[in-house]
Amino acid sequence: MLSRGKSIACLLLLLLHLIIAFMWTVSATAITTYNVVNFGAMPDGESNNNVTAEAFLTAWAVACNSTGPTSIYVPPGIYMIGTPIRFNGQSCKSDSITILIHGTLVAPPADLGRSWILFERVNRLSIYGGTIDAQGSWLWACKASKNDSCHSSGSTSSSLEFSHSKNVIVRGLTSLNSQLTHIVIFGCNNFKLHGLKVSAPGNSPNTDGIHISYSSNITVLNSNIGTGDDCISVGPKTDSLWIENIACGPGHGISIGSLGGKIEVGGVKNVTVRTAKFTGTENGVRIKTWAEEGKGLVRDVVFEHITMLNVQNPIVIDQKYCPGHNCPNQSSGIEISDVTYQDIHGTSSREVAVRFDCSDENPCSRIILQDIDLMYGEKMAQSSCSNVDGTASGVVVPSSCLSS
Repeated sequence: MLSRGKSIACLLLLLLHLIIAFMWTVSATAITTYNVVNFGAMPDGESNNNVTAEAFLTAWAVACNSTGPTSIYVPPGIYMIGTPIRFNGQSCKSDSITILIHGTLVAPPADLGRSWILFERVNRLSIYGGTIDAQGSWLWACKASKNDSCHSSGSTSSSLEFSHSKNVIVRGLTSLNSQLTHIVIFGCNNFKLHGLKVSAPGNSPNTDGIHISYSSNITVLNSNIGTGDDCISVGPKTDSLWIENIACGPGHGISIGSLGGKIEVGGVKNVTVRTAKFTGTENGVRIKTWAEEGKGLVRDVVFEHITMLNVQNPIVIDQKYCPGHNCPNQSSGIEISDVTYQDIHGTSSREVAVRFDCSDENPCSRIILQDIDLMYGEKMAQSSCSNVDGTASGVVVPSSCLSS
């Protein structure tokens, strides 16, 4: 047996090795932080030039070229970002980049091109906190005046876009007054949005809250969205989308589509919208396709545990969407099937609370209604069905018009 002295010596040696291993681990995973102010960003809310934008891009370049995990810090203050900024992560060496925003980023009242802030080809990016304000009211007013210059291709700025990126987290961000769509997710995988606040007036045109397309494994949680268009819109080639605990209003609801037109759009599959509340919106949960021959599908969609408060169209499938197009008497080429509506209750501001207006050439199939309770004021609401089959179970109000 070891003597007591040797035992103590062995324990001390083991403890030393553990301390060294711990210190090496901490050193290996230490995060280097870069403050944008140190690169020339001005948080004074007045300096409207390119200096602050360049400071953000320089901080990104330094963080991107660093080895190991890095962080970019935006201290409290108002930062005038007078030009579009593009953060490209294609050649980043850093294992991961975290952007911690304690300030507010403000855009000038001007055309900013396709998007104001763009992250493209980034991997393992996390953004926490902060406010972005695109000051889009000038564009809304211009559109209201029927000025053709407002509809030019250049005047289409989203506030924040993520393109061809993966393993991204955006948490606690506030987006205000976007010119058009607030947040665009395009060609992304493994993306999580959590605790967002998105806000624009109900009469601000085309200011979708979040638009998702050509993406997979996307999660949107615990967010409040009020806009002049869809709170969340889902475009083509979207797979495995989970939306939960969303407050929507004002706005046009949560929409899959519009899909189709005259093109092949691919599929929208495996979408779940759970625990949402719609207040005074134009629509609740909607699937919308063009009344044209473009091919595609919507399949395996679940809408459940949803509250409607004075919503114009709580439940709607519209396969005859055709504003401003020459498509009379045409039929949608999108196939819609396996859509479940479960535990949806509240009030409709129109008598028809459930409307399935499907294509005669591609009828909606395997639609499920379960435990629906929607009232039209103090009266019984109505349902309307065209070219749709499915089943109903539990208490379903208004009465189901599905053909089995």
